[in-house]
Amino acid sequence: MPSGSQIPFIPVIVGPTAGGKSALAMTLAEALAAQGRPAELVSADAFQIYRGMDIGTAKPTPAEQAALPHHLIDLIEPATPTEPTEPFTVHDWLTRADALTADLLAKGVTPIVVGGTNLYVKAYLEGLFDAPEPSDTLKAEVAAMPQPERREQLEQADPAAFARIHAADERRTSRALSVYLQTGTPITELQQQWDRAKSLRPGVQLIGLDWPIEAINRRINARVKRMVELGLVAEVRGLWEAGRLGDQAREAIGYKQLIPHFEGIASESADGPSLEDAIERIKIETRRLGKNQRTWLKRFRTVPGARWFAGDELSPEAVAQLVILQ
Repeated sequence: MPSGSQIPFIPVIVGPTAGGKSALAMTLAEALAAQGRPAELVSADAFQIYRGMDIGTAKPTPAEQAALPHHLIDLIEPATPTEPTEPFTVHDWLTRADALTADLLAKGVTPIVVGGTNLYVKAYLEGLFDAPEPSDTLKAEVAAMPQPERREQLEQADPAAFARIHAADERRTSRALSVYLQTGTPITELQQQWDRAKSLRPGVQLIGLDWPIEAINRRINARVKRMVELGLVAEVRGLWEAGRLGDQAREAIGYKQLIPHFEGIASESADGPSLEDAIERIKIETRRLGKNQRTWLKRFRTVPGARWFAGDELSPEAVAQLVILQ
């Protein structure tokens, strides 16, 4: 751990979903506090920003928040019946994270950034990818295309982005295609230029948790089961019935899979998935998310000074002590 009052120390914790990142962050904060170094947690999660989306986003519990300050959660409404929430972007998050961590450091508090959305983490580590902004006319033309047509054009223009972006993700598909049509350069190539050009934020210590695939998949299944026991279905249904799930919020895993079930009940449609099928789909999509995250985590291995620990072999207490004793 860096020493000296002039050297910032900003732990940034990454790892797969259900991999124990929050537990490690809490434990590390307690270990730092025992040394007289107060710490507070900074969430880097694209869905914990929404009020009311608690169980399905694995948001810190009220007891955890009372025990230790948590930041950048419960920032905005997912939507209201009359005023859908504007999209919350990585730029929005980074602007807040930059100001927050600077303020904490100025007060002598260690910010512990806890990953959940790896794009947020990367932006925090290296700055924001600033792709050229397509014209309003071009964006409107792409928005008017049927999704299959957008996907077909993206496959021809940028096969890597086509493979990386889920077929149902209209927002990211439109963005990647619009950037290509505006610049003539695939967004994948622009992102690779960003990867090569950026330097690391001073003071960050990337801490990664490794898990064998079989072990993390078991943890994912157990987490989904526990979320259901805690009331996930009622949480999602309440938000859905109140019209509080906007276009961005309803893409969250655990919410997206339950909505068709509720819609089927409301319309008395036999085509809607059963509750059991919807819950199984949550497990499948969460495991798929874990697979996609592994690609991101490979990128993070190249971060200078990154330290990686076996989540299935070391307790949060052991990892925290190893970080502190560096």
